[in-house]
Amino acid sequence: MRAYEIANRSVVSIDTSAVEVDRFFGLEHESTGSGSGSVVDRQGHIVTNFHVVEGAQDVNVTLNNKTYDAQVVGADAEYDIAVLKIEAPAEELVPITLGNSESLRVGQKTYVLGNPFGLGGTLTTGIVSSLNRSLPSRVSGRDMQGLIQTDAAMNPGNSGGPLLDSSGRMIGMNVAIASKSGQSAGVGFAIPVDRIRRYLPELVQNGKLIRPYHGIVNVIETTEGLRIVKLSKGGPAELAGLKGWGLKRSERRAGPVVYVQTTVDRNSDTIIAIDNEPVKTSDDFLRVMENHRPGDTVNVTVLRDGQQLDVALRLGAA
Repeated sequence: MRAYEIANRSVVSIDTSAVEVDRFFGLEHESTGSGSGSVVDRQGHIVTNFHVVEGAQDVNVTLNNKTYDAQVVGADAEYDIAVLKIEAPAEELVPITLGNSESLRVGQKTYVLGNPFGLGGTLTTGIVSSLNRSLPSRVSGRDMQGLIQTDAAMNPGNSGGPLLDSSGRMIGMNVAIASKSGQSAGVGFAIPVDRIRRYLPELVQNGKLIRPYHGIVNVIETTEGLRIVKLSKGGPAELAGLKGWGLKRSERRAGPVVYVQTTVDRNSDTIIAIDNEPVKTSDDFLRVMENHRPGDTVNVTVLRDGQQLDVALRLGAA
C-alpha cells in the first residue's frame, strides 16, 4: 500500500501520564492516555491534538521503536491543536508530506494512520463522507468549523494522527469520532490540513495563537443580523465608530423638583455583513473573523437608523 509506505515513518505514538489526587481520600493515582502524531520537520516538531496531551505531566513519543521524552511547545485548546518537540537525530525524523484540503471532494479515498488501542502503525481505509462539518469545541462550546468527515475507522489512540490521501499526503488530523460506545461507528472527523499549515508556524514560534481583537463584546441575533449590545471601551470597534447600546438621560420637572431618569438606549448598529459576506449568527461572525490577522482592516456593513453603512474596522491583537 503506497500511502502506508510513504507516511508510516512520519507517524508517532504518544503516551501520556499524570498523577491525580482523589478529592475525597487524598490518595494519588496515575492516569494514562495515548494518541498519535505526525512529524512535521527535522527539528523534531510533532503535531497532534491538544486533548491528547491536555493535563499531562509526562509525554513520551515512540518513533521507529525508540521512545523520546517530549515537550509541549505550543497549543491551542479551542482548535484542538498541539505541537510537541523531541530531541531525536535528524536522520530519524521523516517529515510527513502536507497535502491540500481545499480541493477535497466527497467520495475521495482516505486513509487513517495511527495507534488505535496502542497498536502502532495501524492503517484503515474509507472515503471522504462529507465536508465542512461542525463539532462543538471541547473548551469553548463554540463550533469547530470546516471539519472533514470520513468513514475510515477511527478508535481511541487514533486522535492526533494523520488522515491521508491515496498519495500518502496528510489532508487532515484526526480529532473525533461520533460514537456512543467510544469506538468506531464509521463517522470520524478531521481538522483540515490547510488550517494546521496556517497555524503551525505561530504555535512553534509563540507557543499560542494570537487572535484578532475586534472589541465587540456582546451581540444579539436578530432576523436582520447581529445587533450590537456592548463594545469594549476604547477597543477597535468603538474607535471605528460602531455603536452599541447606550444610556439615555431624561429629566422631568414637577414644580421645584426635578426627576432624573436613566434608560437604556437600544438604538445600536446591526451587523449584516463582513467583507461583503453575510453574517446571521455569532458563529458566522467568528468564522469570518478567524480568517483575519491582527492588523487587518475589515469592512463591516451595518444597519444604522434604517440605512446601510460600511465601517472600516482595524483589528487589534487578543
